[in-house]
Amino acid sequence: MNTSIPPKILKKCAQTDIAQLRETFQKIWGYDDFRPPQGEIAQALFAGQDIVVVMPTGGGKSVCFQLPALMKTGVTLVISPLVALMENQVQELAEKQLPAAALHSELDKKAQWQTLRSLSQNRLRLLYLSPETLLSKPVWEVLTQPQVSINALVLDEAHCLTQWGDSFRPTYRRLGTVRTALLATKPAGIRMAIAAFTATADPFTQQALETILGLQNPQIIRLNPYRSNLHLSVQTIWTPRGRKRAMVKFIQRYGQQSGLVYARTRRGTEDLARWFAAQGYRVSAYHAGLGAPQRRQIEAQWINGDCQFVVCTSAFGMGINKADCRFVVHYEVPSLLAEYVQEVGRAGRDGKPAQALSLVSEPTGLFAPEDQRRWQFFEQKAQQLQKAALDLVSQIPPEGNIDEVRRQFREGDQALALLHRNGQLRWLDPFTYKVETRQPIRSQEKQPDPAQVMKRYLWTKRCRWQVLLEEFGFTQAAKTMRCQQCDRCRQSNKSNQSNQRSPNLPPKSALPTQPQTNHP
Repeated sequence: MNTSIPPKILKKCAQTDIAQLRETFQKIWGYDDFRPPQGEIAQALFAGQDIVVVMPTGGGKSVCFQLPALMKTGVTLVISPLVALMENQVQELAEKQLPAAALHSELDKKAQWQTLRSLSQNRLRLLYLSPETLLSKPVWEVLTQPQVSINALVLDEAHCLTQWGDSFRPTYRRLGTVRTALLATKPAGIRMAIAAFTATADPFTQQALETILGLQNPQIIRLNPYRSNLHLSVQTIWTPRGRKRAMVKFIQRYGQQSGLVYARTRRGTEDLARWFAAQGYRVSAYHAGLGAPQRRQIEAQWINGDCQFVVCTSAFGMGINKADCRFVVHYEVPSLLAEYVQEVGRAGRDGKPAQALSLVSEPTGLFAPEDQRRWQFFEQKAQQLQKAALDLVSQIPPEGNIDEVRRQFREGDQALALLHRNGQLRWLDPFTYKVETRQPIRSQEKQPDPAQVMKRYLWTKRCRWQVLLEEFGFTQAAKTMRCQQCDRCRQSNKSNQSNQRSPNLPPKSALPTQPQTNHP
């Protein structure tokens, strides 16, 4: 017996869904219609389909999962890496009086209890929480109650799964069994979609997301990261003093306009913020070591214009939205290209021209070794963590519970994550595992060396956007890309103009010298 639904009926259902979604979108957010491909994404989630979405920063990813979540009974779990990211989205929903909440360690016990109670009574439509909170005992006990209706699992900033899952956030590696474990506690026939959203996923990350999360025939929507209004440039620095001088010269051109300055360490942000304050700038330091109230205050000051720019670590890199951020300066560049794209994506979200300047030591490291030392430091830390995990592999029981491993081994989480990454361990559910083989470690996930990828971008002679498109898997678009706005394109245009000079003009060396500037 053929039980398939006729195409005409399917088409009619799809039209009804998109009409309902658009009507609710207009009512809550006030826009006339979706921006492509927001409607397509929301429709897929509304229908319970697995999906991977790669969209540039500022593309309106959040509404794509918030809208279908609000139109259904039950809750959508949004797994988010940063408290700031959770709080900002929940605050925006609360202002619209929508049933959303966040669960994290910075909440007091009463607030946590109230949220868990609302969850158990199906009074929430969106619940934001970290992977660690999701799999904590109090939260998991509520989620697995049969009456708690769960519609979807959304992994926001999904690139963190591969970026952090093998090091200091190994819980990400256990997310692939969450859906199966939750469905086992619910009535038969329940559907639970999984959606992964990110602005930065190269082909390796995309494949890892599909495999680790156990996605079922996922719809893949990928938009390349190119933004015509965002002008990229890199400036080589030869001395520590030259780094500060170049940064200030760049920032001065923006008067009182808003921006961000990125450094890589907590101490670095604080030292730099004090230095800027001494120069008369309205500036704050921001990093994960600050308390939640202080971080919220700094975010509000920057968004409201009371603080011209924030000197920050990558903790300020995701989800915080200020449309008129005109510039981003990387006083120190990250070692991951995905992190760089996230951070420059804070600029120009209103569609107007914005600049992103990266300051980098000369390649040899002989004259200004700061960048080389920092990259080596982080690489060594990663190697030390991996070595500690490898040393534990032979000691870990062949099967067991993660809590038992944690009690016995300090680096137990990382060791299990390493085994999982190399295909040697299978998670039976979010808490129990089985080692499949104890053969020598051979990585199955062939991830390019992140530092080398970043260096290729920094010291390329080609269009910077062309390089970014290639690294993120948009090879066809890269072939014709010439943004005409990055420092490499402008340099190339100047060279072409020089070569096309009229033969009646004197040679370039005889012309008056134009003033040189470090501004991109």
